Amino acid sequence: MTNPENDHQPEAAESTSRRIVSRKKASAPRVIVGSFDVNDRDSYSPGEVTDPKPNWPVFIVSALGILAVALYAFFGREQAKDTLGTVTGWISTNLGWFYIVTATVAVIFVLVVAFSKSGNIRLGPDHSRPQFRLFSWSAMLFAAGIGVDLMFFAVAEPVTQYMAPPVGDGQTREAAEQAVVWALFHYGVTGWALYALMGMAFGYYAYRLNMPLAIRSALYPLIGKRIHGPIGGAVDIAAVLGTVFGIAASLGIGVVQLTYGLHLIFGWDQGVAVQSGLIIFAVGIATLSAISGVDKGIKRLSEINVLLAIGLVLYVTVTGQTAFLLDALVMNIGDYVSSFPGMTMDTFAFSEDPEATKAWMGAWTLFFWAWWVAWAPFVGLFLARISRGRTLRQFVVGVLTIPFLFILLWMSLFGNTALKRVVSGDMDFANNTMEAPEQGFYALLQDMNGGGVLIVLCTLIGLLLYITSADSGALVTANFTSKIEDSRQDGAKWSRIFWAVLVGMLTLVMLQVNGVETVQLATIVMGLPFTIVIYLIMFGLWRSLRLESYATEARSISLHSAMSGRSGAGGDKQSWRKRLSRASTWPSQAKANEYLTNVAQPALEAVARELKDEGIDTTLVAADVPNLPVNQLDLTIHLGEEQDFRYQIYPLEHPVPSFTRSTSDGENYYRLEVFDNTGSLGYDIYGYTTEQLIDNVLDLYERHLEFLHMQRDLPGTSDMSDGADPVRTWTED
Repeated sequence: MTNPENDHQPEAAESTSRRIVSRKKASAPRVIVGSFDVNDRDSYSPGEVTDPKPNWPVFIVSALGILAVALYAFFGREQAKDTLGTVTGWISTNLGWFYIVTATVAVIFVLVVAFSKSGNIRLGPDHSRPQFRLFSWSAMLFAAGIGVDLMFFAVAEPVTQYMAPPVGDGQTREAAEQAVVWALFHYGVTGWALYALMGMAFGYYAYRLNMPLAIRSALYPLIGKRIHGPIGGAVDIAAVLGTVFGIAASLGIGVVQLTYGLHLIFGWDQGVAVQSGLIIFAVGIATLSAISGVDKGIKRLSEINVLLAIGLVLYVTVTGQTAFLLDALVMNIGDYVSSFPGMTMDTFAFSEDPEATKAWMGAWTLFFWAWWVAWAPFVGLFLARISRGRTLRQFVVGVLTIPFLFILLWMSLFGNTALKRVVSGDMDFANNTMEAPEQGFYALLQDMNGGGVLIVLCTLIGLLLYITSADSGALVTANFTSKIEDSRQDGAKWSRIFWAVLVGMLTLVMLQVNGVETVQLATIVMGLPFTIVIYLIMFGLWRSLRLESYATEARSISLHSAMSGRSGAGGDKQSWRKRLSRASTWPSQAKANEYLTNVAQPALEAVARELKDEGIDTTLVAADVPNLPVNQLDLTIHLGEEQDFRYQIYPLEHPVPSFTRSTSDGENYYRLEVFDNTGSLGYDIYGYTTEQLIDNVLDLYERHLEFLHMQRDLPGTSDMSDGADPVRTWTED
């Protein structure tokens, strides 16, 4: 039911000495002006998050599609192998340029966003700050997008590029200098830009606009309410298919890598039995995680993995050919920086051997770009979760640089160590690495000091990364196939278990068709649909950020009218004393509630009733604040399809500074800050007179109208939240 406006029955003032009440026993919000569902307590006193429901069309179509591919590959192995090869060949010939252009555009897009004015926008409310310190955040960035496959390619790719480069002759000085650079290119900035793009989209729409944590949310600026129909479903299906096959590629490579490591340690056979055991083990761990909900250790686990990996890199550098490795590292950095623009757009259009080049592109660049694309929703979701509170500039710069610095060290040191061995004449090592890439990394470790210990250590690190990928992949896929209305929600436990089993089965089937090669081919094919979605996400995100820039510009433009509105007002010779008194006051609970009752509420009520008299839909609500003894006031001016204007006075508790405690009423004081839809504006209105408070409301209202005027020529409306409920209680920051 609603509590309608009643001009003749004003609400009685609440007692300023009431006790803190629990969320379950909190009183209903008091509607002062307008109407509001008084039974909707969770808006102002959020309760438990209910379990999400499956998105059955997305779930069923995605599951059936993946099952169909898996069964087809299992019962028609040779035909499936030939079909995947044919389709991949066609893509390499006709759409290779599309993958390359997409990756390049993504790099340019995230850099433009980061270093434009939009870079100051936070992934969350304006007042939010990062949850994790820099080292923890950096460690989780590393753990999110780097898996066991890094061990696989750190040796295999540099050796392969030296022996069989895309152009020119192999086993030359030029091939040796470019071998590690190609590996850095495939594992470098381009892929992490795709991660950053998806992370920005997830973080912006979920944590700033309060929309569901789903891919379709990023398309709202383009198609509006149709994201809830077949178009949104098709986008989610494309994301699920790409993610599942991307994860299957990583798990497939990881299985092959770890199987050989276990063979060296325990002497186990490298056949189907051990591979199946590893996959079943990973699925079992993911199932236990789903049942128990254990996810608190990811920060600590990430930090341990980073420290172990850095320790391994330092050990190889110190105990190996130190001078040569450092010389090669410096050279690799220079070559990568100078070659990156050309490599990014290189399609080898004038190759002397088009067929060989096409095969190389399919096996390397196109596979990596499709792989990065497939992993982008998966990793982007995780990056958004750990980056809430950071600005877009901090986020992009961190994602593009921090993990890549480690990759640079890892690839250069291990890759150049392997190359030195090959260049010195160890052709057996080179040929074996090309024929069985999973053996190259371990063969290199065997010949180092303490090789046995290094093998055990690397296998342990790889196993942890493998399990983490399987567990996280099941979680993200369950989220993509569920109707999630709150960013704190995750897919149902049974859904996570289902996807863990299905991904494991797909991985095993793909490995039996033709090993890693088949997994690579399937990734290229399945990554193509989501490549199109990436463009849609960039268009939608760009439009939303343009609206943000208009809102920021409107603040400065409306300042002139705000200052003019105050000119000519009767001067108060004592105004400076009142200002000084306000700055030196640290209001207690009683004083804060008294101010809200006697000054703030009448002021906002006067504005609200005047707007109502002019025919403008306006609501003013007073409500409790969870776990605080001071109330909030929430004024909303409803503007139809456009973005509503909001003026929320919200209390924040802080300890009284030590230098003022002798004159304060308690240990804590309360700031009455102004919030809008995107968080705190950062200032305290306690002590404002009625006229000053009304002036402040009107200043911000005029600013909002200026914003609506500035964006009028853009297509669609100014509300990009799909009508999502605004945050009522700011409990997370």
